[in-house]
Amino acid sequence: MYRINVLRRLALAGTLLAFCVVVFGAYVRLTDAGLGCPDWPGCYGHVTPAQAAAADAGTVTAPLHVGKAWREMIHRYGASTLGLIILVIAGLSWRWRRQPGVPLGLTLGLVVLVIFQGLLGMWTVTLLLKPLIVTLHLIFGLTTLSLLWWLWLSLRRRSTAPWSGTVSAMGGGTAAALLLPAPALVRRAALIAAIALAVQIILGGWTSTNYSAVACPDFPTCQASWWPEADYKDAFVLWRGLGINYEGGVLDHPARVAIHFTHRLGAIVATIALLFAAVASLRDGPGRNRRWAAIAVIAALLLQLTIGILMVKRGFPLWLATAHNAGAALLLLSTLALNRALRRV
Repeated sequence: MYRINVLRRLALAGTLLAFCVVVFGAYVRLTDAGLGCPDWPGCYGHVTPAQAAAADAGTVTAPLHVGKAWREMIHRYGASTLGLIILVIAGLSWRWRRQPGVPLGLTLGLVVLVIFQGLLGMWTVTLLLKPLIVTLHLIFGLTTLSLLWWLWLSLRRRSTAPWSGTVSAMGGGTAAALLLPAPALVRRAALIAAIALAVQIILGGWTSTNYSAVACPDFPTCQASWWPEADYKDAFVLWRGLGINYEGGVLDHPARVAIHFTHRLGAIVATIALLFAAVASLRDGPGRNRRWAAIAVIAALLLQLTIGILMVKRGFPLWLATAHNAGAALLLLSTLALNRALRRV
């Protein structure tokens, strides 16, 4: 059990750091600091922005803004530390691969994922904030967070194995609820909710990377209309060629309205799916972990909806926009916890 506990603590540390990296990455994006260091992995050829400033590294085409450069590099430092933690987890998992309960496949998958995420980080800079690449960078950042969280949830319950054989056939208690999966309908509802949330997060990333958040400055209507005029044809073009600087966005206003309004429609669908899954889980009955996970989903959903509405009502302040990204991550984690609890065997 000692080895499992070591991996569990490392997975928790990785989860917490991944959450911070994702949220701070959103802050970097929202403060237009994504090109604070126009090269990679350094900053104007230096390890820190302070060294770049001392060397007067800025150019006419890419002047050095020290504040933006520091935000970008702090994000890179955090991501690099996270990669190191994942490598340690994978290394220990390989070393202890004969230990029952060590999820070697998941930890090795995390290594592949974090390498690809590093490439996306490089392409984010070298391809001048191309929306597709930046959105993928966000998606795989949240995927890294999700897998670390799933790893921790899985390792946390290994201690139930020694007494699993003592549960009576009649069941019905807390122990039986930990061992038996929920009914298929409840599990499918939770899976559908997770998929709906994933699609909504992708739409949110597309909204942010195309600078479309302020396209609907009113709520509950958009542009004072329940169905605003919008350009859906141009809104979801994934690739527009190379050599275009996307900082500040390149879409016309009708296309940005289409993106934002689609994100709002997605919020309605995701809310219905998440509420149905959480309520179905609560009605299922046994299982303290299931109840707490369902309550966490409802609480995180209400928090996220509140932040989203306040963000529009108050004119999209930076702290609320950053909190909206943090809320999405919390909602994702609680939804994964619900799915994990419902499938526990």
